[in-house]
Amino acid sequence: MRPAFLLLAALALSACPRSTPPPGLGLRGPQPLGKISEAEFKALHELRTDAPPELNGMELNLDDRHAYLVRPDNVLSPPGIVLIHEWWGLNDHIKHWADRLAGLGYAVIAVDLYSPTRQDPVVATTPDEAMALMQAVDEAKADATIATAIEHLRTDEYVNTRSEKVAVMGWCFGGGWALEAALDHPDLDAVVMYYGMPETDPARLATLKPPLLGIFANQDSHITPEVVDQFEAALGEAGVKAELRRYDAEHAFANPSNPVYDEVNAAAAWDEVVAFLARTMQ
Repeated sequence: MRPAFLLLAALALSACPRSTPPPGLGLRGPQPLGKISEAEFKALHELRTDAPPELNGMELNLDDRHAYLVRPDNVLSPPGIVLIHEWWGLNDHIKHWADRLAGLGYAVIAVDLYSPTRQDPVVATTPDEAMALMQAVDEAKADATIATAIEHLRTDEYVNTRSEKVAVMGWCFGGGWALEAALDHPDLDAVVMYYGMPETDPARLATLKPPLLGIFANQDSHITPEVVDQFEAALGEAGVKAELRRYDAEHAFANPSNPVYDEVNAAAAWDEVVAFLARTMQ
């Protein structure tokens, strides 16, 4: 694993959000989630003990890897986004984010970097399981999965995506992978990383071509403000323009299922993400 991910693995046990087991796969439903408020989005994730909210997308066979696809209605060749999950895996929380973005007009593929095949989807339900799954990620396979998702959004005719522009976005574990994907795929059009471990080597960052929006938390005890300062300085040294937003909140503050969820700051961050994607992708 890359050095950033070694550090992320060590911190994730306490840093990443706790989640209840997902209620199942294959749910469908007409409810649009793209333009709902933070309060409404939070309420969806307070229904963990009841029937889960219905999802709008479909399970996708991505070169025999499990993935989740959702596309906006009546939009020809929408811009695409590849989502990369937190350390829990591709659970319904991430699928709701995909639906939410589709409601704004994006075709979204949420990839699964844990499951060995599409027939055996794996989601962690305890911190120990999440840690084991994260540490077992095969970097080459993960890179290939992300690359396949990018290509699928650009070329697939069956679901009528054929996106001219494609972004990548992730949280925590997925935030670090989103940055790595952008470094590996200079033809991407944008990258959004929520409190993912940043790269601080200016030489590597000099290869970053897509516009970047980084969301960070000033009370994050692991990806600290000092780490973000180093990231910002390295970006400057590399001559890379990026937008970094910092919030007086804790790590994972944008996850409604987390005890440290901060509705005010999550809403402010979401507004930044929506505006950034509109500038870079529309």
